[in-house]
Amino acid sequence: MAALRPVLMIIDDDPLITDTLHFVLSKHFEVCVAESYTQLKSLLQQLDSPPALALVDLGLPPSPHTPDEGFKVISALLAHSSTIKIHVLSGQSDEVNVKRALSLGALDFIAKPCDVEKLKDMLLKALKVQDVELNEINPEQAYDGLLGNSLPMQALRMQIKQFADSPFPVLIEGESGSGKELVAGSFHYSSKRVLQPYLSINCAAISPLLAESILFGHTKGAFTGATSAHTGYFEDASEGTLFLDEIGELPLELQAKLLRVLENGEYQRIGETQTRKSPARIVAATNRDLRAEVRAGKFRSDLYHRLSVFVVHVPPLRDLGEDKHLLRDHFTEFYARQIGQAPFILDDVAQARWLDYKFPGNVRELRNITVRLIAKYSGKTINASQLIAEFDLSESQSDDANSEILNFNDESEMMGQARRHLQRQANVSLDAVLKTWEKAYIEAAMQLTHGNLSQAAKLLNVNRTTLYSRMSTTVEN
Repeated sequence: MAALRPVLMIIDDDPLITDTLHFVLSKHFEVCVAESYTQLKSLLQQLDSPPALALVDLGLPPSPHTPDEGFKVISALLAHSSTIKIHVLSGQSDEVNVKRALSLGALDFIAKPCDVEKLKDMLLKALKVQDVELNEINPEQAYDGLLGNSLPMQALRMQIKQFADSPFPVLIEGESGSGKELVAGSFHYSSKRVLQPYLSINCAAISPLLAESILFGHTKGAFTGATSAHTGYFEDASEGTLFLDEIGELPLELQAKLLRVLENGEYQRIGETQTRKSPARIVAATNRDLRAEVRAGKFRSDLYHRLSVFVVHVPPLRDLGEDKHLLRDHFTEFYARQIGQAPFILDDVAQARWLDYKFPGNVRELRNITVRLIAKYSGKTINASQLIAEFDLSESQSDDANSEILNFNDESEMMGQARRHLQRQANVSLDAVLKTWEKAYIEAAMQLTHGNLSQAAKLLNVNRTTLYSRMSTTVEN
């Protein structure tokens, strides 16, 4: 019997393109096609398991002339399963769109029109990367399950150790791509439940119609298609750990039943009157603000309070400092060895830019950048311009960077900014830096006060004559 082919999901509304891709790629993949975000969501819920690969067009209905729907599709795919390898295939190949798609978690970007044979090779290589991640030791596991020496990571490991053996629920909060699944696994494998089952279910990936059956099970004949009795996740988890990922996606009607299990461990299979007991420990995760969801009436207040007995926040990568280097070196060594290619190295300026970058897609983005760099620069030294070509330096990131630079109340942040400036630019003049900042603040204050010298002086917390004197000096220079 032939092995099952990996599923490739193509999201594109151009039948000429999808028909062509289907004809060529169906020799290697089981191809599914969706024409829109809505159709994709429906198809994902019908599949028995997540697709291995996805090809996403950015220009999708109802707004085919903007990339917004395509960006939404990338996020939805990764919310469905973080293991999906996504390639963007789009005519909307402006640099800003490319960088945005990659920072959201796409592995690579291919501009239309494309060489289909080259595309096929890229997809097959992505499968190799995926096989490494699924079948080998998790590349992110180290240092008691979590890689990093920064203070936030040390604090996170301390919390895991502190809460691991408690029977109470844990709510893991954090941005997309920050590693919430890995943290959930660390709670189980650091606990006395380690020899019991560890089950994970993505609440965003299950059909609302089947969610109750999947969680609690059903009896034979309970509904159309229930040809035999079936256990649910709570029953299968037994005395182990049940991880509920994307808990904010759970339908409201199911939230009440989940609350009952959390309060007294009781649940019922669909079609059964017998009450069963679950001793499983519940760990939930979300990248949403559940407090805001509660206020909006989208999440039950009582369930939120029950889930959040212990709340653990996974820090974003931008807050982890030198861990960015540690993670890059780890992923580089891991993937280069597994794929059979020589690792790359960064020159000194590129290393400074790596540390300076915010990684809006967090560890997932760092990992994908590392994989691309291995493919492009195996065995080579990478300079700053080559590295920056992989970064998403969009306006939102620039705004974040500016807000950090202007936070004069945080001495460590200011020192970090100064260090990065000195690393990137030789022969810095301290006098010139100070004069530039003074001139910028004086001009900004005058603009904000529409040229009123007294109000500008008040804004800058200096007296009027001092400000006038400094303005005269600035003009002379």
